[in-house]
Amino acid sequence: MGGFFATALKNDCVFDLFFGTDYHSHLGTRRAGLVTFGDDGFNRAIHNIENSPFRTKFEKEIHEMSGHMGIGCISDYEPQPLMVRSHHGTYAITTVGKINNQEALAEEIIKGSSMHFMEMSGGMINATELVAALINQKDNLIEGIQYAQERIDGSMTMLLLTAGGVYCARDRLGRTPVVIGHKEDGFCASFEEFAYLNLGYTDYKELGPGEIVVMTPEGVTTLAQPGKDMKICTFLWVYYGYPSSTYEGMSVERMRYNCGARMAMRDRLTRDDIDIVAGVPDSGTAHAVGYANASGVPFSRPFIKYTPTWPRSFMPTMQSKRDLIARMKLIPVHELIENQRMLLIDDSIVRGTQLRETTEFLYQSGAKEVHVRPACPPIMFGCKYINFSRSSSEMELIARRVILKEEGEDVERGILEDYANPDSDRYAMMLEKIRQQLGFTSLSYNRLDDMLEAVGVDRSKLCTYCWDGRE
Repeated sequence: MGGFFATALKNDCVFDLFFGTDYHSHLGTRRAGLVTFGDDGFNRAIHNIENSPFRTKFEKEIHEMSGHMGIGCISDYEPQPLMVRSHHGTYAITTVGKINNQEALAEEIIKGSSMHFMEMSGGMINATELVAALINQKDNLIEGIQYAQERIDGSMTMLLLTAGGVYCARDRLGRTPVVIGHKEDGFCASFEEFAYLNLGYTDYKELGPGEIVVMTPEGVTTLAQPGKDMKICTFLWVYYGYPSSTYEGMSVERMRYNCGARMAMRDRLTRDDIDIVAGVPDSGTAHAVGYANASGVPFSRPFIKYTPTWPRSFMPTMQSKRDLIARMKLIPVHELIENQRMLLIDDSIVRGTQLRETTEFLYQSGAKEVHVRPACPPIMFGCKYINFSRSSSEMELIARRVILKEEGEDVERGILEDYANPDSDRYAMMLEKIRQQLGFTSLSYNRLDDMLEAVGVDRSKLCTYCWDGRE
């Protein structure tokens, strides 16, 4: 995943750029960068944020950089923004998305020109560099951006900083957001809408799917009209989005309340069945509040997430270490756990490792029962569009591991669809196998139809690929 922020102001933009980018720290864990443009031209800084948060790494830059326009990013993978020199002139570029046909595109470009690509650690090509190479195939930036988005199998949203303005381009099907804020001094563009509120901006517009605008201190001009079809990522509300964010008119926190309430109405559990409702912090908390309010069962915080020295930016990239850190961050409140029949809500179950360890942790702390309610359906397919999961293979997903054991390899699509159907016998069997593996007292996933109702956005505009395989 990743996040971005851009500014175009009549006066110096560095303060707004610094804090606006910092507000996206929950979206990325590896690299961050800032680029500004002003009287002295371009100025860029990139730092590794795996072991230190954004503000610590960039606090020197806020005093040294200057300019009236800039872009910044927090990245989960490649170093960016990148500086590019081409027939379009010099520009900086940052991207959010995923390219599934990366190798094929790179080979095509290499064969058709004398250029080469710098490899990152692990031998991967920097996706943002590849996007710039595609843009540079065309005569102007607008055609280049559209060409890149057409050629990419996956999804790509991008910001380009030029001497003439900041180009903001939302991906063709709007899987990730771009919102524009306005104040007297100029404009900003942001992945997260809340990121500019405390900086004095008000909502100006939300870009539509495939829309391209150029942003200057004087105004925002639409260069390519938005398309009619949208497939925004539903997982933004379930997990990735910050609680105070809003996408397509629905706030993340409100959606999570709605989601928990719908799970409670379908469960119909009462205080005769469970003693408390709790959420795995942080993203599970609002789901749990919604469940508790709808069920009448008290909400409780039986464990607290320790964040002063372990915010998300510190999370290591190795999965085994991530699991260890996730466990270390949860501090039990034994008085609220001992002898309790607990209903625990997490945003999702991906591999199952962390939630299994959390459940063991609760039993060891004295819990009598642990009933688990993921806020979304079983994840059946790896994301093709925004890298929401670090799983390198669909077979890392616990639902797919169960199916593999039951059905073998080369499972037909119709069988996978049957496993995704909450009314099927295969689905019930899969849930029981997962429950046994992870040690829950009971397990019931949120249904897809209930979850989409909680979002409140037309279903045709929502991407549900990771749950039902529909593109």
